[in-house]
Amino acid sequence: MSALLVIPAGTLESWVIDTVKQAVHVRFGMEIQLLDPTTIPEEAKNESRRQIEATQVMRGVLPELPAGKQRAVVLLDEDLFIPMLTFVFGLAQVGGRVALVSLARLRQEYYGLPANPDVVRTRLVKEVLHELGHTFGLVHCPDIRCVMSVANTVQHVDQKSSEFCGGCRSVLDDALRTT
Repeated sequence: MSALLVIPAGTLESWVIDTVKQAVHVRFGMEIQLLDPTTIPEEAKNESRRQIEATQVMRGVLPELPAGKQRAVVLLDEDLFIPMLTFVFGLAQVGGRVALVSLARLRQEYYGLPANPDVVRTRLVKEVLHELGHTFGLVHCPDIRCVMSVANTVQHVDQKSSEFCGGCRSVLDDALRTT
C-alpha cells in the first residue's frame, strides 16, 4: 500500500500532523510521508471574503505531486469556500488523489469560545477521514453517525462519529485492497 502524502500549507502545530498520522494509520493502514509546506496560490485568495477558494488550492497542488497512485491531504488554517457554498471544512476529488482540510472552523476560537485542543483533534480526525474517504470513491452517506455523512455545520461534525458505517467500510475495504 502506498503512503499518504501530508502537505501543510503554511505553519501548523506539530500535533496536527501527529493526529493525522495516527488516524490515517489506524483507519487506512497507510504510512505518512510529510512533504515540505506548500504555498497557497495567489489566485485562490479571495480578499473580500477573507477566504481561500478550495478548488484553486487543489489545482495548485496536483502538479506538485510525485507520479504514482499516492493520495495527498493538504492541511491548512485558512477558511475555505467553493463558489457554490459559503464555506467548507474540506474538499476532495471523489476517486481522486487530493483532499484538503481546513482547521479554521474546527477550532473553538473561530466561534468566540476558549481553545480546546481535544475538540479540535476529534473534529480534525473526522474531517480528514471523511475527505480521504472521498478519494477512495466514497460519497456522502445517509447514516448521520457515519464519518461520511455530510456536515454543513460544526455541530454536524460533532454529532457524527469518526467511524465508517458497515456499507462505507465495505466499499473502503475493497478500494484499499486495490490500492
